[in-house]
Amino acid sequence: MCGIIGYIGPRQAYPVLLKGLKRLEYRGYDSAGIAVLDRELRIFKCRGKVSDLENHINGVPVTGTIGIGHTRWATHGEPNDVNAHPHFSGSGNIAIIHNGIFENYNSLKKELLKRNHSFTSDTDTEVLAHLIEDIRQHEKTDLFEAVRIALNEIIGAYAIVVLSKDHPDTLIAAKKSSPLVIGIGKDEFFLASDPTPIVEYTRNVVYLEDDEIAILQRNQEIKIRTIKNREKTPYIQELELNLELLEKGGFQHFMLKEIYEQPRSIRDSMRGRIDASKGIVSLGGIKEYERKLINAKRIIIAACGTSWHAGLVGEYLFEDLARIPVEVEYASEFRYRNPVLSETDIVIAISQSGETADTLAAVELAKAKGATIIGICNVVGSSIARATNAGSYTHAGPEIGVASTKAFTAQITVLTLMALLAANKRGTLPQSRFRQLLVELESIPDKVNEVLGTDKQVKKIARIFQNTKNFLYLGRGYNFPVALEGALKLKEISYIHAEGYPAAEMKHGPIALIDDEMPVVFIATKKGAYEKIISNIEEVKARKGKVISIITAGDTDVKKLSDYSIEIPDVDEALVPILSVIPLQLLSYHIAVMRGCDVDQPRNLAKSVTVE
Repeated sequence: MCGIIGYIGPRQAYPVLLKGLKRLEYRGYDSAGIAVLDRELRIFKCRGKVSDLENHINGVPVTGTIGIGHTRWATHGEPNDVNAHPHFSGSGNIAIIHNGIFENYNSLKKELLKRNHSFTSDTDTEVLAHLIEDIRQHEKTDLFEAVRIALNEIIGAYAIVVLSKDHPDTLIAAKKSSPLVIGIGKDEFFLASDPTPIVEYTRNVVYLEDDEIAILQRNQEIKIRTIKNREKTPYIQELELNLELLEKGGFQHFMLKEIYEQPRSIRDSMRGRIDASKGIVSLGGIKEYERKLINAKRIIIAACGTSWHAGLVGEYLFEDLARIPVEVEYASEFRYRNPVLSETDIVIAISQSGETADTLAAVELAKAKGATIIGICNVVGSSIARATNAGSYTHAGPEIGVASTKAFTAQITVLTLMALLAANKRGTLPQSRFRQLLVELESIPDKVNEVLGTDKQVKKIARIFQNTKNFLYLGRGYNFPVALEGALKLKEISYIHAEGYPAAEMKHGPIALIDDEMPVVFIATKKGAYEKIISNIEEVKARKGKVISIITAGDTDVKKLSDYSIEIPDVDEALVPILSVIPLQLLSYHIAVMRGCDVDQPRNLAKSVTVE
């Protein structure tokens, strides 16, 4: 979840590191720091955001053409100046940055304490710096070999970069279950947790695999060896990333920009995969495993957070359209159970980043039990994309805002395509409805544009409820996962307590909360159990609750019952979630801004959860 950056080459390292940290700050922002080597190995770090680090360094000359940087999401040790990365070894000759968790750091620390090492921080990372130095001293070995031996003693997940005063022309990097990408330029190397800080310098990258160590030396070719000391041939790929997508483009926040990008991101997720005029759905990424999907006895969807909500929509899609039984699992629970899986099962793993630790572990578990794994990811070359048997990228483009928006609708779009493909091949949908759904799906980006036109209206509603302490979100059928997602968005960025429920479950407990200060958001489109949800609204009104409704354009019945209503275009029930979630994204955004919250970097969160 932390952000790592490194550089070696002819440029001054500090500007590269600082700009890289700003690009990576969505991965963690409890503290930040850099280490630069120029005769002396100097570390600058502090609690707070990258801007605080910049102010901390302001006026101090920082020179050197090799360096490392880090922006932190705290695991071991509270966010403060001391626990910020990079960390020194005991002599101060080695500096290290780390993303992940060393599970056995405490036992290693006890052994090092016996050997007269002393520690200044509460982190697991500092232990590795001391261990590497200890091995160098006792084994009389070079930096690479010391790192390699040390990593064989480590249990846990990591992406690390090591810089040593004794090796002024070398960076050592290694990875296990945490992402690390190497950019290869002309006589220079870049290291980062993801490609966003690299793309403006080079498009040639190497994604490190688990248990690999990269040796990056000035004016030499990249070398990769395993922790068992086996040589590997680097596989160089070309980045497909638009630099403009990494900027705010005139929007106040990345989140608002990404909400407004959804017509494009949804269209890009369908591009080349659907032709309504010919009645074609084609997903090249799963072509080889298409028959297994069609013949699946059961689909298990594993995901976390917003991706889990997209998976719930997928459950409705596959069961409704393709008549395949579906179970949706929290990946964090699935990985620690002993699930019953067979070779006829399909496991669909969903992750925006493709690096979510729990989802990746669920993938490995399912593979070990013989299931076929299909991935839905946004980041090309990510760990989950490489670990699955097949899959489809969402092509949503970089999502910088920590609260996921365009990734959610892109994931639902790909799930819809998969369900329609399976339904058509299985013969579970009449051709007339299949074709009609394709036509409506092609029109969805334009309809999302229409929903974005409600922004000013949503903002007025947000102003009324910005100081509310609790919200309740209710929906039925396809809109139940949307209720969960709407509540999550509000919690994430405005810190208002919110809960999502199936509307019928309100009577089984949550109705006790309703009074004249409780706003209840109903996703009440004119589809599915429409009359039932009207009854639920009546029950809230009888208890003086404030009703905010998302309704189908032209619906006067729910509008009359609501204190505030937002209309969305009429669309097939299976496609409603892509539209109905948009006003909820806008509502959470505007409330958070009005409350003075940091929308793009909400407290305690990070974008990519690469640790348990």
